[in-house]
Amino acid sequence: MTVGLFFGSFNPIHIGHLIIANVMAEAPEISQVWFVVSPQNPFKQRKSLLHEFDRLDMVNAAIQDNFNLRASDIEFNMPKPSYTIDTLTYLTEKHPDYTFKLIIGQDNLKSFPKWKNSDQILSKYGLYVYPRPNSQPSELLDHENVKVIDSPMLDVSATFIRKCIKKNQSIRYLVPSEVEKLIVSKKFYL
Repeated sequence: MTVGLFFGSFNPIHIGHLIIANVMAEAPEISQVWFVVSPQNPFKQRKSLLHEFDRLDMVNAAIQDNFNLRASDIEFNMPKPSYTIDTLTYLTEKHPDYTFKLIIGQDNLKSFPKWKNSDQILSKYGLYVYPRPNSQPSELLDHENVKVIDSPMLDVSATFIRKCIKKNQSIRYLVPSEVEKLIVSKKFYL
């Protein structure tokens, strides 16, 4: 089975994440997409980050009716900050019969060579790339292990959603209704 790994803070998960994951899950080579909820992204500050279990709950609520999507807490017990190569190595050891592909936005392609062991990720796992607004050109687009998947160009951000919540503005249609219910009932991001 080939699994596309979609890493992120998902703070909160929103329709942009879900549309991309669904498009990737429809790619002929990919059987499932796993949302790998990152406890702490090495490139992001922790101050606005909701607790990892709350973010995992939101992901599970968002994907509960889609058997092609799955939430993963694999990084919760790994050293922090989490590095993608370490998680990929661990998952490969844990699931030797699976093939893993890394899903990233085209806006991350330019900085991808700065990632820990990026060459190893590229050669052993490969990248499935989705288009993002304002992406800078990257010569990696021509790499044999980089596959660009045609998908909608979405510019929905979790930062915008958190700002709406703080201003008491509606987030309807930005997140699934089950996620919105969790955010409201638990008073997340206030």
